[in-house]
Amino acid sequence: MPRHQRLLDALNDTPTRSPVPEPPVPLVRLWLLRILLPLGGLRQLLHDGQGVSGLLATLRVPHALREGGTDAAALVAIRRVLESDWQALEAQADALVLPVELEENLARLAALVQLSAVDCRLLGCACLLQTLRLFEDAADTLGPLTPAKAIGVLATLLDLPEVAVKRALAPAGVLAHSGLLSLRRAGQGTLSTRLELFSASFAEAMLAPDTEPLALLRGAVASSAPARLTLDDYPHLGLSRTLLRTYLASALGHHSAGGSKRGTNVLLYGPPGTGKTELCRTLAAVLDCELLEVSAADEDGDPIGGEQRLRAWRAAQRFLARRRALILFDEIEDVFTSQTEGDVTGLFALHSPNPGKHRKGWLHRALETNPVPTFWVTNAVGEMDAALIRRFDLVLELPVPPRQVRDSIARATVGALVGAETLAALAASAVLAPAVLTRAADVVRQVGAGLDPAQRDAALLALVNHTLRAQGHTAVMACDPQRLPCTYDPRLVHADVDLQAIAQGIAHASHTGGVRLCLYGLPGTGKSAYARWLAEQLGRPLQLWRASDLLAKWLGASERLVARAFHDAQEDGAVLLIDEIDGLLQDRRGAAQAWEVTLVNELLTQMEAFPGVFIATTNRLEGLDPAALRRFDLKLQFRALRPEQAWALLGSHCAVLGLGVPEEGLRQDLRALASLTPGDFATVARRHRLQPLRSAQDFVIALRTECGFKPGGVGAGTMGFV
Repeated sequence: MPRHQRLLDALNDTPTRSPVPEPPVPLVRLWLLRILLPLGGLRQLLHDGQGVSGLLATLRVPHALREGGTDAAALVAIRRVLESDWQALEAQADALVLPVELEENLARLAALVQLSAVDCRLLGCACLLQTLRLFEDAADTLGPLTPAKAIGVLATLLDLPEVAVKRALAPAGVLAHSGLLSLRRAGQGTLSTRLELFSASFAEAMLAPDTEPLALLRGAVASSAPARLTLDDYPHLGLSRTLLRTYLASALGHHSAGGSKRGTNVLLYGPPGTGKTELCRTLAAVLDCELLEVSAADEDGDPIGGEQRLRAWRAAQRFLARRRALILFDEIEDVFTSQTEGDVTGLFALHSPNPGKHRKGWLHRALETNPVPTFWVTNAVGEMDAALIRRFDLVLELPVPPRQVRDSIARATVGALVGAETLAALAASAVLAPAVLTRAADVVRQVGAGLDPAQRDAALLALVNHTLRAQGHTAVMACDPQRLPCTYDPRLVHADVDLQAIAQGIAHASHTGGVRLCLYGLPGTGKSAYARWLAEQLGRPLQLWRASDLLAKWLGASERLVARAFHDAQEDGAVLLIDEIDGLLQDRRGAAQAWEVTLVNELLTQMEAFPGVFIATTNRLEGLDPAALRRFDLKLQFRALRPEQAWALLGSHCAVLGLGVPEEGLRQDLRALASLTPGDFATVARRHRLQPLRSAQDFVIALRTECGFKPGGVGAGTMGFV
């Protein structure tokens, strides 16, 4: 049995009359006696009664005295026995040492992180206090201790000047700064709970023989998984990829050469599943260096608190200071705010009321002096203080990739699993993160043998959509309900200009600057459909937003959503369509709230700066802000169909639905429907799925019914010649 295990067993086994347990090393026995005698723990021990026999047996108090009661006479007799042993040990105190394994590990650790003799003695005491139950029980007899009293107890226990103990346990001391040991200053606590070690497994590792320094990080810091991607998988990051690789290579070069470059920190943020952690692993592989992750859970799978994770990061900074390494601190949300009043170690504790100057100072120094470059990864950058964000060297957002990259990811991930239509629908989702798609694909592959192709498509979409809904996102539709119908033809849309000629003009003009269109007219006249057709003609994806999608209940949030919509469209090279723009661009002269004005201002600013094609649709042109109207390059009016357009559109729909060629007599019936729009034809075509039509005449009757729901009835409006 290893020596350190015999030591633990000797003190942690419950003693019985026979055999008498092996006594601890003399130095630990001296500490036990100092707790019981000069610090006064013996009286409380006998008063409580619990654990008396075991502790006194360990200290070689005869059985007769241990079982002789707890009155004053027994106290005097036991004290006399203990004082004899105590005085003998005090006489040789300078020659007493810690267990050999602990002494050797402390020496290695001292050389690595520059611990003083006082630091080593305090750290050794804390390790034994955590691993030896009887030592902890003896310390508990001193009861709850304030931080000041705990320092006094440690000074007496270790025979050190109180000022030296106070300095060693100060927040700026090496022990606290390295994360190895800190003094908890909040609330009430016994000596064992006041002293907080780096991790739960640290003390046992320190008592094991020949422990490598990095092994002391076990359970709190671990080697990261190998990279599965390459930098080529992040084309949408553009120049940022080069900046990251070059900057980190330079920092590691300074580090390897013993240079003074410190405070290298990279903040990566974005929605979950967009590849932030994988990017860190990929960069470490490209730079040929170690990547160690600060664990979010211990070896038992239990979550590690933010303060403890931060101590692990600080320790890793010391332990890895001479290695070619990077550190990954993922899921940093749990260290955004301090959980304990008076805590100065919470890294992002700037949101607590009136944080002290010492806290801000520590935070800033931590990000300016860390020797090992660190990736900080979060899904919630909005919770971070702006003054802290500016301390990072590089701040990079990883959004859901643009459409072109999503196409590549979808093909690589599920191209062999699903059909082309499902593949296109997945790639079209602007909220579907790559990790969500990858996990869903893994599940389908495992059960794929029992599914036919149609079931695989449905299963994958179901898995993806369950996750998206849980995240608060819109589900992926197997068939896009807004997709252009096969009957769409811009010649069958009544606008005040030639829509095909406009498309050709935009194709040329969009290479030299932004294009801004306002499409206005009655509902159903084909405004949104034309925007979709135009995007197809330009060979660009379409990003569609409804005005209601960009309105939020929080002050300033709507402006951020608008800015995000324009930013994403620019990154994606997409045509940006905002439907029902009158919900956002209302005339500022009638604004009742200040935010209504700022929202219009933000939208106008984004419109002017946008280098792509921006399209707005509205049914109420007269309600738009005059300044907005001036910013549109073209304002195109869409009207009810001309008679010849309505007749041609009827023929197209009848052919698709298998209703035959319309009889010539129906032409006059259509002419009587003056308010017909392409939207009416689309509505009747959808109705056919539920209530099949038998003939072209049925189709015209259904159109008449739709027109009857409009203001003014069937004959409202003037068809064609306006």
